[in-house]
Amino acid sequence: MTNFNDDTDDDMEGTKVGRMDHDDHTTLSKYTLYETKGRLIIAASSGDVHKVLKIDRTDPTGLNVVQDPTTYTHKELEQLLLMIKDGNKSQGGLEKVMDFYGLIGFVRFTAGWYLIGIAKRSVVGLLGGHYIYHCDETAVLPIPTKPDRSSQETKLLATFQTVDLTKNFYFSYSYDITNTLQTNLTISDADRKWNSRFMWNHRLLTPAFDLDAPRGQSRWILPMIRGFVDQAKIQVFTRTIYLTLLARRSRFYAGARYLTRGVNENGHVANEVETEQIVSEPLATGFGIEHGKANKAAYGGYTSFVQYRGSIPVMWHQESNQMTPRPPIEITIKDPFYTPAAKHFDDLLGRYGAPIYILNLVKSRESVPRESKLLYEYGQCVQYLNQFLPEGKKMVYIAWDMAQATKNGHQDIMGVLEDICEESLAATNFFHGGSSRSQQGEQQRRVGPLLQQGILRTNCVDCLDRTNAAQFAIAKRALGHQLFSLGFLSAPDKLPFNCDAVDVLTEMYHDHGDTLAWQYTGSALVNRVDTYRRTKATQWTSHSRDLLENIRRFYTNSMLDADKQAAINLFLGVEPSAPVYKADRPHYRQWFTPSHLDPPKVEVLEPVNEVFKEYYKPHILSQLDRLYAFTMNSTNRFHARSKGDHGNSPFTSRNRPLRSTTAMDDTSSIPEPRRSETENKPNSSELKSDPHPIETLISSLLDPPDIDQRAQEYDWYTHYHADELVSSHTIGEEKDLQLYLRAAQLAEGQDVERLLDVEGSGNVVSNWSLSDNREKWEMKDEVMVPRVNVQLYEKWLET
Repeated sequence: MTNFNDDTDDDMEGTKVGRMDHDDHTTLSKYTLYETKGRLIIAASSGDVHKVLKIDRTDPTGLNVVQDPTTYTHKELEQLLLMIKDGNKSQGGLEKVMDFYGLIGFVRFTAGWYLIGIAKRSVVGLLGGHYIYHCDETAVLPIPTKPDRSSQETKLLATFQTVDLTKNFYFSYSYDITNTLQTNLTISDADRKWNSRFMWNHRLLTPAFDLDAPRGQSRWILPMIRGFVDQAKIQVFTRTIYLTLLARRSRFYAGARYLTRGVNENGHVANEVETEQIVSEPLATGFGIEHGKANKAAYGGYTSFVQYRGSIPVMWHQESNQMTPRPPIEITIKDPFYTPAAKHFDDLLGRYGAPIYILNLVKSRESVPRESKLLYEYGQCVQYLNQFLPEGKKMVYIAWDMAQATKNGHQDIMGVLEDICEESLAATNFFHGGSSRSQQGEQQRRVGPLLQQGILRTNCVDCLDRTNAAQFAIAKRALGHQLFSLGFLSAPDKLPFNCDAVDVLTEMYHDHGDTLAWQYTGSALVNRVDTYRRTKATQWTSHSRDLLENIRRFYTNSMLDADKQAAINLFLGVEPSAPVYKADRPHYRQWFTPSHLDPPKVEVLEPVNEVFKEYYKPHILSQLDRLYAFTMNSTNRFHARSKGDHGNSPFTSRNRPLRSTTAMDDTSSIPEPRRSETENKPNSSELKSDPHPIETLISSLLDPPDIDQRAQEYDWYTHYHADELVSSHTIGEEKDLQLYLRAAQLAEGQDVERLLDVEGSGNVVSNWSLSDNREKWEMKDEVMVPRVNVQLYEKWLET
């Protein structure tokens, strides 16, 4: 039982110190756990604000949590703890247990309750002045003084800890990580709630806190999401862009691959992930900082694009069989009104608005029908539901056999996907917090913010390999629109595949896909983005990797999925044996909520919260580099560029001649082969067949590359960053250096004449010279001797 009332215990008696606090919306960030014989006391702070939470330990099976409504200063908190220590001297006093960084929640199995806290954290992102953290280590502490040690309790605790909270769980003290950037910047804190769909510690916090209250009602609530977070820098000459990728996995109908398929009765689909791509300027100031005479918040440097993946919303399943690597697909329930799918799409309309673009990538032609069964059923479902939606709000259904198109090799896979993205963006838009900073052609420049209304929903049979490759191509085209709105591109389609920015995006989506695949199947992606932009030189490594990942998936699905599903159910509080609540069946014609079709609204935003002052301390002198104190990938470190190439834009294609004899299939993304100067050029009418990869390897061994040239390129790579620190006017000529050395030695009282040779020819033993290969001074000997004599020096002065 949970108690939310004020504390009236004996150890807290006396005069209350501090002040009442009702309107503060910041989350506490530094926690200290103390214990007495009868209770646990958590003292937490956020800047200059200190709060206290008390947990009763006397009830072995109940949970009694008391939130002290008083806000304390640091001095007042010390006085309070001293009072508690003095009041419990007869029972052992007050002892400090540990420092931690967040309260994940409380859990109970068969006997007493456990407290779960964040023991270690690491920064993985910085967005609008708000840090995003990854949970690196957790601590599970029993609350009763004499915890139960039965075998059943120990087994359930071990099963619960199978869900590793130190992998892919993220949180933020000041930024609502459960909602999209558009929601956070267009809806005030007073009207916005946590998105419980992506709040994986929802069940752990429910016994102690009211999660249905508006956000900021309790400072102790720290939501955690499961998914993926990555951030990279795109260096554009003297400017920097932050590219942030944030994926949120739904806690509804979550589980292993073959045990969670399709949609359940409540409209929740399996493997549901919301992916948000944020392109922004690297501002250290927080959201909501007022500026200018109008005192308006500046959000013009932030853009966001959201896309969605989830299983096909029909009732289907695959019965896992240890002897069958690809079990047959069976449609279990055929509802003529498609009620679960209607609930699912109504929820999407409520979260993202209309229209909904559906990209279905399942196979259409199979010798033994498997995925094609779902293709027909899904098409019938969308066709039935669409007839009741008004014009302009209908769902757009696109079915394309991506696997067959890749196998045939006659289509530009990425080009087709980009065209689909362009079509959906024209209808749904993306979020930009301000006016457009670019103008295309004769079109007028957009004035005012742009809101995303609608969503692009992508799926294949597993929502993994094909879906991730498709989402990358879609994200690549959306990135062009985002950069265009921020003023970095002249047109949205001026972003080639083989440029630094897209290379960084590719690596981010590789990690994004691998992480989501591990969570769902227990293995990495089988087919990556390169599979659908394949060349013959990469087929051998791709085949071996695909085989390895298929074997790993088969083993995981056959041997480990049952235990994995049991752990997830225990963690989320799902009881398979419990009766399922059946919601009221909606009218077969009015399956959607009319208000979900309304356009989004923008509310007046509140100023930045107090966490900004805690981290950035604007009232004291601090170092700027501490504001960005975490490792971030960058386009500057992504490629080893050749000499003279470091000044190119990250949005320019980097197709350069390389030593190779392989003719590539996709010349838009792979560098063309470089021919030797003595080789005759073939006629344009001649068609040269592609050599075998083994032939390419043998050819490269017989004709090895120029080692000296490679060494020079590597030497430039290790020093190329120095060009950014030394401007051209600071690089002196050799005469200037010699003049400086002579003047320095004269100032030290040295005799310059003794350094001349005996014959007086003016030649000296020089320790410094200007290298022919790079603009860098090299010391050859230990003693520094100027390369100049008095006659040459005087003659040089006269010129």
